[in-house]
Parts: sequence; structure tokens; C-alpha cells
Amino acid sequence: MNNLKRRVVHNVQRLVVNPVGRKLPLTMLETIGRKSGQPRRTAIGGRVIDNQFWMVSEHGERSHYVLNIKANPKVRVRVHGRWRTGTAHLMPDDDAKARLRSLPGLNSAAVRLMGSDLLTIRVDLD
Repeated sequence: MNNLKRRVVHNVQRLVVNPVGRKLPLTMLETIGRKSGQPRRTAIGGRVIDNQFWMVSEHGERSHYVLNIKANPKVRVRVHGRWRTGTAHLMPDDDAKARLRSLPGLNSAAVRLMGSDLLTIRVDLD
């Protein structure tokens, strides 16, 4: 069931959420594609806390942007219409469900509902 859920959510994000997010002032994460070497942008939710951007991946290490981070942790995050560079860190020992309680509510609810393998990510902003 988790694999089917992950595939459905991935396709909705790829075909609907991300294309719309690129055109709207949504929070976005830009990674470098591990295979293509090209910038890859994904609509995300999260929050800046003390010059760090915190977010939770709903599909953990199966998310394409997480695989890209593992290959190259240098990323950009668009928050409030402004791009900021930083270095992403996967935080498998962080309590992702507890972390979601400190992040924006609507996105956190969607991540809890759609998620199959939660993983906290911290981006140290430059």
C-alpha cells in the first residue's frame, strides 16, 4: 500500500503541484539532478528558524529531491519570493512527526496524510 500511495502522490506532485508551484510564490526547493546535472525545483513546505530552513520529506529517502541532496547537498530555497542558498542535511534521528507540529499547519497535515516514510531535512542557509 505504501508503494502505491507513494507513486500516486509522486505523480500528482510531478504533474500538478510542482508546475503550479513554479509559477506561484510557493516555497520551493531547488536541487541539482543527480543524473542530469540540471536544476530541479520542487514545491515544499517548511519554515526558517534561526537561519535554518526545516522541512519534512513525506517519502523519506525515496523522494527524488532527497536522492539529489544525497548526491549534492548544495541547494536553494525560495521563501517569501526570495531565493537563498544553503547546505541540506538529512536528519533521520529527528522525530519527523514532532517536527511537523512546528511547521506550517496545512502543509504539515498534507505531509502526515500523504507521507509513507517521513524524514526531517535541515538546510543551513548561507
